[in-house]
Parts: sequence; C-alpha cells; structure tokens
Amino acid sequence: MIPRRSEINIDPSIPLSAAAGSKRLLMRHPMRVLHLLLILLLTGVTAVSAQEPPPARVTVSKITQQAISANNGFIGLIYYDRVSRVSSEVAGLVKSVTVREGDRIKAGAPMVVVDTEVLDRDIALAQTRLEQIELRLRHTEKNHKRLEELFAQSGISARDYDEARFLYDDALKEKQVAADELEKLLIKKRKSVIAAPFAGVVLAKEVDTGDWVQPGKMLVRVGSSKDLFVRVPVAETLMQYIKVGAKVPVEINADKKAIQGTIDDIDPTADPATKNIFLKVRIPAMTKVAENMSATVFVPTGGKQQLSIIPRDALINFQGKDFVYTVKDGKAAILPVHIVTYLGDRIGVDNPYFTPGMVVVVEGNERLRPDQPVVVAGEK
Repeated sequence: MIPRRSEINIDPSIPLSAAAGSKRLLMRHPMRVLHLLLILLLTGVTAVSAQEPPPARVTVSKITQQAISANNGFIGLIYYDRVSRVSSEVAGLVKSVTVREGDRIKAGAPMVVVDTEVLDRDIALAQTRLEQIELRLRHTEKNHKRLEELFAQSGISARDYDEARFLYDDALKEKQVAADELEKLLIKKRKSVIAAPFAGVVLAKEVDTGDWVQPGKMLVRVGSSKDLFVRVPVAETLMQYIKVGAKVPVEINADKKAIQGTIDDIDPTADPATKNIFLKVRIPAMTKVAENMSATVFVPTGGKQQLSIIPRDALINFQGKDFVYTVKDGKAAILPVHIVTYLGDRIGVDNPYFTPGMVVVVEGNERLRPDQPVVVAGEK
C-alpha cells in the first residue's frame, strides 16, 4: 500500500551518503526517496530564480546636441534620369549578345555584335581595288613627269601633255574615291559592334542571337549609374523649407539601407489634383537597386531647433514604440524617445531628459532588460 503524503517521514539515521545505504533506502522506501529528490529540485529552482540576471556586456555612445530642422519621411520612386535606347546603325544578322537585363556595364563595352561575313568580303574587295588604282596612279605619274619634261623642251604637243595631265589627275581622284569607299566599309564594320554609350545598368534587352536588326530599332535600354534619382511628391506648403542642393537622408525601403541624397531639382509641373510638387533627389550609384523601387526621403518640414542626436543603433522597438537604454548606477534604464528628424545613421529627438554627454547603449541593447546589471565594454 502506498503511504499518504502525511505519512512520509525521512529517517535521519539512514546513511544516505553511503552507496549501500542509498541502495537499501531505494529498495525499502522508494516513495520517500522520490519525495526527497522533489524537495531538493524545487529548492534549487527557487534559489536560481531568486538570483539577478547576469551582467550584460554593452557598448555605449554619447549623446550630442545640434540645431537641426525637423523632417518627415516621404515615399518616392527610384529611376534613372539618363536613359539610352540603343539601336543599330547597320542592318544585319545578330551574331552574339553579350549582356543580360540587370548587367552592370562600362562605357564602350560591347553589347550586341552583328555578323560581318559579307561585309568582310566587301572590305577585302575594296582594298584590292585600291591597290590596283595605286598601281595605275604610279604609272600615270611617271608618264606625266616624262611628258612634262618633253613639253618644256617643245618635244610634244600641248594636246599630248594635257592628255597625260588629265590621266594623272583622274587617277588621283579615283584613288580618293576608292579610299573613301574602303573607309565607309570599315566604319560600317565598327558600327557592327554596338557598344554601351556610358557606364550603367541594362534595363531591357529586346534582341537575341539570330535576330535580324534594322537601323533605328531599339535593341538595349541602358540607364546611367551616375544619374540615379528618387522622384518624391511633397506638399507645396513645404517649398519654403526646401533648398536645391541641400543634403537629405534617404532610406532604401527594400533593405532599410540609409544613404545621403541631394535635392537636385524640383519638377516644373505640380500634380493638378493634389497640388503636390515633385523633388528630384540624386542618390549615389548602387548595385542592389532596381528602377521603380521605393525609397523614403526625409524632407525638411520646419525650421531649426535644438535636438539631442542619438545613433540609430541605440533604438529598440517595443509594442510599436521607440525606446533606448541608458546606464544608471551600473544598471540598464529604459527611456522612450520622440523622434523629430532622421539623419541617416542618427536621429534627432526632443525629449528633455536627454542631455549632452549622456550615454546610450548601441550594442547589446537587443537582449537587455530594465534594471539588468551591465558592464560597459567600450564606447563608440
């Protein structure tokens, strides 16, 4: 019969530390042993849970203050302001295509090659014809010089001299025509290799090996990598805060990459329905970007004010709100932040409890808990 819990008593005389005694106890009183182990387990768990979490190693950064204009994020579309619709100047069969959509190419790099087998034969024929004309020209030149000496000594008639002079001049002109024809064929051959007009990215490819191309037909569309822009609509009331040439923070929404852009121009036509104006914001050349991707441009929305500048790495988000951790008396203290402006890899906040020189945690903050002991391992 299994004894009730109230009937289980541990006999202190039993030698629990001895192997033999433990074996006899387990055989004679199995429930007593299990009850004892359960008490020891619960006692250990309670002792561990009562301990404070271990100190966390963190890296901190100091807060600064600066007069900054408030800004707000506006979503725009990425586009290439300079786009070339490359076509062929010669007709022919496409021999090879060396690019694909999305390829990054250098200026002058070959993209499409038109077959020149027939053209090469025409060039060889033109070269042979030019050599024949040069032989005739040398013969007529010698004959002309000989007759010129005889004419000076009244040895021949003026008619014979004029005839020799005409043949020599005609040979000169014939050589010039043949040379021009050869140069035309050589130009045509050079044009058979269709090259990139500038460094950029292949946006579209409308041709492939074996196609027959005609002059004027678009084969490849290329966007200049040096002319990458974001076209972003903003309210016309913000015109007073916008200055052409000003630097503005930009975030590529696809990968949350923060970069700096420059307000290059303002479109001359506003949206007739919303009255929004469109800013042209130039951004640096990038590899992981596609035409018509979205980007957030942080445009000034007010005058300058004194703000506390905090690294964006210090931000943590909890239930849709932004916070930062600071260090107080060797422990982590969590503080809410009100973001007024975005400055690329930094933010400007107007909370009054942030002061210059105050530290915030920028590394190790993702695993912190309020009042957890911390060890500052370094400062950025």
